[in-house]
Amino acid sequence: MIATMSLVEPVVPDPSWPRYSSRPFPPYRFVAGLNPHPRRDPKGHAYGTPEVPPPQFPPDAWRENETYLQGVDLYNFAYWWECHEALEGLWHLTGHQGTEAQFLQGIIQAAAANLQRHKGALEGARRLGRESVARLASVGKREFMGLELGPFIRGLNDLHVDEDTQVIPLIALR
Repeated sequence: MIATMSLVEPVVPDPSWPRYSSRPFPPYRFVAGLNPHPRRDPKGHAYGTPEVPPPQFPPDAWRENETYLQGVDLYNFAYWWECHEALEGLWHLTGHQGTEAQFLQGIIQAAAANLQRHKGALEGARRLGRESVARLASVGKREFMGLELGPFIRGLNDLHVDEDTQVIPLIALR
């Protein structure tokens, strides 16, 4: 069920959060029903832009992976649909198998859960939040691609599963 409310763009959780990428942000945060679809609508911010597969990097070279760093920035600055798009290209490069695939899919689902919550679709947010937590926990490491997983997973669980908080956990890379 979607709550009846006027749609607005998400608010940046912490505008002073550090950036990891030098790529610029899109001119708006896509929210279905609020602004043009970025790729399908001629007024969209990525309309007509060719989708170029990102270069492949091993997970331990995450610091050189500009697409990953941009995806993290997009997540942290509430460009959740755009984060999903950026990280999905990397996820496809994994063949949807292995630790890196689980990690990237977990971040993608966290972004989607945040967007669902923002739109008032709490059941969808809960489902995606649970899936995100499970995927990230399956990584089985304390840290992966610069992210300390424990605090991030707890933050997602508190927001989307237990609903003990309204605080969106951010991705702090080491």
